[in-house]
Amino acid sequence: MTQENVRIERDSLGEVMVPANALYGAQTQRAVLNFPVSGMRPYRAFIWSMALIKRAAAEVNHAVGLLDEQRANAIIQAGEEIMAGQWNDQFVVDPFQAGAGTSHNMNTNEVIANRATQILGGSIGEYRVHPNDHVNMSQSTNDTIPTAIRLGCLWRLDELTFIIQKLVEALKDKAIEFDDIVKSGRTHLQDAVPVRLGQEFGAYARAVERDRERIERAAEGLRRLGIGGTATGTGLNAHPEYHARMVEVLSRVSGLKLYTSDNLFESMQSMADMADFSASLRTLALTLTRIANDLRLLSSGPATGLDEIRLPPVQPGSSIMPGKVNPVLAEMLNMAMYHIIGLDTAVALASQAGQLELNVMMPIIAHDLFEMMHVMIGAISAFTDKCVVGIKANRAKAEGWLARNTIVVTALNPIIGYLAGAALVKEALSRDLTVQEVALEKVREGALKHKDTGQPLSEEEIRAVFSDMRKLTEGGLFGGGGGGG
Repeated sequence: MTQENVRIERDSLGEVMVPANALYGAQTQRAVLNFPVSGMRPYRAFIWSMALIKRAAAEVNHAVGLLDEQRANAIIQAGEEIMAGQWNDQFVVDPFQAGAGTSHNMNTNEVIANRATQILGGSIGEYRVHPNDHVNMSQSTNDTIPTAIRLGCLWRLDELTFIIQKLVEALKDKAIEFDDIVKSGRTHLQDAVPVRLGQEFGAYARAVERDRERIERAAEGLRRLGIGGTATGTGLNAHPEYHARMVEVLSRVSGLKLYTSDNLFESMQSMADMADFSASLRTLALTLTRIANDLRLLSSGPATGLDEIRLPPVQPGSSIMPGKVNPVLAEMLNMAMYHIIGLDTAVALASQAGQLELNVMMPIIAHDLFEMMHVMIGAISAFTDKCVVGIKANRAKAEGWLARNTIVVTALNPIIGYLAGAALVKEALSRDLTVQEVALEKVREGALKHKDTGQPLSEEEIRAVFSDMRKLTEGGLFGGGGGGG
């Protein structure tokens, strides 16, 4: 930076050169110089939630007589501008920063202080509104950052659950569309008794729906705020009414349902609520990985695989093999979910890394939670819109595989018994015939008898068992729901 492009600011360590037009100040600039780690910036959720806290604190501090009206109104206006998306480029501290999030807190304090100073007719760096004395009044990094993490996650919760439910509905639609297709079930990746393709998709829908409910339950823990604990939970330098008033104002301004904490020490020491929420996202990531892998298997081939469903062809699949089309949306979803699982591991490790009155790993907990939600929203949205809604069933292939499945012999168990059924399977496989064909041969020879009476079976009895494969798939849904029923 040249002399013309900088201004000189001072903090407790001395002078610092800050970009002349930057709304941030000395402590932010020191963080930029100290932590040139990833080049990443804070997510909007973190910027929004911190600005919300500062805006609410100004209102509360004025209401209890600690902050004059002029400064309070300027801080409120500056905070609301940031919440609306202005000044995002002024939040420049790397997520890998000083422990607890002091750098991000001061970045917010300085931007609001300078913007509020401008609102009052002053110049950047003049600090008619002071970052610490006014913007940070009644606060500490130690209570604002954990509160901001909670608020930032709740800010995008409705967006996340809407996207998840959109996937649920798309899977339910497929469950209904595919309900009349009876196909071979598979366990251990080996042939099993028949299922309906709609039942498979109905199970996917219910699994994702349960995970959405799990996320909503975990999010309830985030609504309990520890703001007002200041440095260690004692509330030092905050008005006795500050905590309760802050929760009320934060709830009113944000529109979020929020609760006061019954123990400010716990709310600052413990990251368990954040770890619980992270784990609920991980569980959905595991479910989606499993579903994506199933779709890849069911669409495999097409000439040499299962080919029971066809995924939408969205792009060429090979730079060397003409005509090849790959399940790219399912592959993308896998990669995104693996990334989320890795982020959850980081959150879990960081959550247990606190000592005594503070967890100093909060900046990475914040960044990783916001990234988990951001990636999940984008990945699920693309997977739903570009893959699931366009899935087509290949009825001929699905029903063709079922016709060759010897495990349908299980339907004969009640009349011929397990051992006789196993013998039919062995012979059918060795002769490349269907079980029904071998069973009918045995009946004509008088060699297939009822397991209880010992009487020879008739062709009609054998044909009756195999005449309606759908009846072999009834059951499995209790209490309604699930689709494909």
